[in-house]
Amino acid sequence: MNARATEWTAAGTAYQVTGEGEPVVLIHGVGLNKDMWGGQVVSLAEQYQVITYDMLGHGESAMPHADTGLEGYAGQLLELVEHLGLARVHVVGFSMGGLVARAFAMHYRERLASLVILNSVFARTPEQRAGVVERTRQAAEFGPNANAEAALARWFSREYLAASHAQVDNIRRTLASNDPHGYLTTYSLFATQDMYRADDLPGLNVPVLVATGELDAGSTPEMARQLAERIPGAQVAILAEQRHMMPVESPRLVNQLLVGFLANVKCLPVQAEGNVA
Repeated sequence: MNARATEWTAAGTAYQVTGEGEPVVLIHGVGLNKDMWGGQVVSLAEQYQVITYDMLGHGESAMPHADTGLEGYAGQLLELVEHLGLARVHVVGFSMGGLVARAFAMHYRERLASLVILNSVFARTPEQRAGVVERTRQAAEFGPNANAEAALARWFSREYLAASHAQVDNIRRTLASNDPHGYLTTYSLFATQDMYRADDLPGLNVPVLVATGELDAGSTPEMARQLAERIPGAQVAILAEQRHMMPVESPRLVNQLLVGFLANVKCLPVQAEGNVA
C-alpha cells in the first residue's frame, strides 16, 4: 500500500494520501513535518484514507504571514479538506498539531467527524509558561536549532536515543532545516495559545480522545485530564512510561489507541450540530 507522491493544494500546502476509507488527517508538531507519521500511516491505511500534510512554514508548504494566528492554521486544514472534496474528516493532532486541531474544531465543527489530541498542551502553569517563552526567545535569537538537543532529551527515552541513532538524527536534521520565520511564527503560537477558546470547549459535541504519555514533561497527564474535563464525553488516555514523541518511539501502542477509538466512533450515531462557531 504505497503513498501517492507529494501533491500541493492551490494555496501551497504539501500533502500525501495513503489508503482508502473514511478520511483521517494527521497533523504534526512544531519543527517537524508530515514524515513523522510513518508508523501511523502504515497501520491506519489498512482501513482508512490517511492524509498527512506539512503545516504552514514547515516541510514543503507555504510560509505563514508573521501575524498568522491559529485561525490561519485551521484555515490551511480547511483548504486541504475542500481541495480533496471531503465532507467530514477525523482529525488527529500531535503537540502543536493538537492546537491546530482544536482551532479547526472551534471554527469548522461541521467538517469534523472526531478529534484526537495527542501530547498537546493546555493550562500551562506559570513555570511551564516561563520555560516555553524562554525557548521561544532562544529560537528568535539563534534559529530553529537553538533548542534541538534539549528537545530531543525531553521527547525521547534514553533507551530510544541510544538505540535509534538513524531515526533521531533524521529528526535532528528536520529541526535544523526549518525556515526561521516559519518556525518562529508557529512556535510563538505553540508557546502562547494553550488556552485558545477554552471557554468554548464545552460546546464541542463530537467524539474526542485526549492522550499523552505518563512521562511527557511538556504535555503532561494533568494537562490532558484538564482538557478532557472541559469537553463533554471526552475520553482521556495516559500511556504508561511514554514520553512526548510516543507516535515515533512507540507506534504500535499509539496505533492501537487510534484504531480502537476510530472503530468506536464508527458505531456512534450522528450527533446534532453544536453552537461552536
